[in-house]
Amino acid sequence: MEYLVSASEMKQMDENTTMHYGILPAVLMERAALQVVSYITTCITTCKPKDLKVLVVAGTGNNGGDGLAIGRLLMLQGYKVDLVLLGDKTHCSEETKRQLQICYNYKMHMMGKIAEREYDIVIDAIFGIGLNRIVEGIYAEAIEQMNHMTGTKLAVDMPSGIHTDSGLVMGTAVEADVTITFAYKKIGQLLYPGARYCGTLLCKDIGITIDSYLGKRPLMYSYQTDDIDRLPKRNPAGNKGSFGKLLLVAGSVNMSGACILSGLSAYRTGTGLVRIITPQENQAIIQKMLPEAIVMTYDKKSVEDSVNWCDCMAIGPGIGIMEPAQQILEYLMKQIQKPLLIDADGLNILSENRILLQEIKNRPHLIMTPHMAEFSRLLQISVTDLKQDILTYVKRFVKEYGVTLVCKDARTICCTGEQIYVNQSGNDGMATAGSGDVLTGIIAGLLSQHMDCGEAAVLGVYLHGLAGDRALLTNNRYSLIARDIIEQLRYLMSGRTEA
Repeated sequence: MEYLVSASEMKQMDENTTMHYGILPAVLMERAALQVVSYITTCITTCKPKDLKVLVVAGTGNNGGDGLAIGRLLMLQGYKVDLVLLGDKTHCSEETKRQLQICYNYKMHMMGKIAEREYDIVIDAIFGIGLNRIVEGIYAEAIEQMNHMTGTKLAVDMPSGIHTDSGLVMGTAVEADVTITFAYKKIGQLLYPGARYCGTLLCKDIGITIDSYLGKRPLMYSYQTDDIDRLPKRNPAGNKGSFGKLLLVAGSVNMSGACILSGLSAYRTGTGLVRIITPQENQAIIQKMLPEAIVMTYDKKSVEDSVNWCDCMAIGPGIGIMEPAQQILEYLMKQIQKPLLIDADGLNILSENRILLQEIKNRPHLIMTPHMAEFSRLLQISVTDLKQDILTYVKRFVKEYGVTLVCKDARTICCTGEQIYVNQSGNDGMATAGSGDVLTGIIAGLLSQHMDCGEAAVLGVYLHGLAGDRALLTNNRYSLIARDIIEQLRYLMSGRTEA
């Protein structure tokens, strides 16, 4: 697991490192500069330093100080370095004033604007993580000029113009080829569009460690490959009933694929038994394509028998929004207290039935998995407005309704209570029909094995993306389909993350 930080959390950790542990800001700044210089000299440089021209564009805050230190270190190694300081130098932070004086001591030339020439490497050190306003004036002009340069663009800590906590573009922003951030990744580097502006994102150690939290952990986190160990433990003496019985309400006339994809995903995730309730018309094709499943049709007795039999339930993939689907959803929500996952059309029913939506406040053990359009309908706002402040809307919804929320997007966000999980696995090849049905099956499969809602949601999202990444190793972004994702689960469930 790795923590992700907001601008305020990072600043607090920075301050704690200095005030509590006594590591001076100048030391941290030098370490940051050394990390960037090390990357440049080992990963970007392909010829002798004297043949390379470097531009450093610095602001007056501490990010500018990082940039000046980088420029000085590169100059001392033989690079041809031009320094540009944007803004009034009398407004520089104390650390940046110190770095500025050091550059003067080394007789480095300081310019007030970017010269009309080309550079091999362009280093952005204008704003860092402190930006909270629209970029205008000389700063906007400089950013646009940098974006039109042909050299490799490297952002120090954060591409200037990207909001650290939301990833939004504040008017204009540097389009970096590489972003080197320090200590911990920032949330705006992972959310889009900020993630695109970062280019390749690298996180480097400068001496700010977990100790700098002083016991107060960040509210956002992400999983890494070793978190696969969180999978439910298997009982060597178990049987199919021991490993969970899942009731899946899915499909409608001519929509049998959702049943098959969700059911097969649940089985591949370790569920012992899957019972599918679906219209009569789907029975034959499901029995042929997924013979491991128990298939029953829509009627009151089938539903009642099935909810008594199962350990957990999932409803929504492909069910439509007609009366039978509405009745079953209402029954599962109001009458049955077993863990329940609501996806797809189940969410669309709730969007149209606001009275039923209010019922989820009274129901424990509930997971909702909307994509952005479905979430916008639940909130009754536009997708555009939703994306402007997605984290706030997610936290607000979870606080009001008390559910585990999985908000699906290029960066899927999971929230249970205060903590927020931001998923980093997955790729754009997974934007294909049936991918969401696969996720439903994975989460429901974990839920059936007695994981709690929050754990099942987070691990399910991570596994889903990781399976998509693994599928890409033997496929491509254009041709990947939902079944390719399912196929990779057999390897991931054994702890293998690479082909």
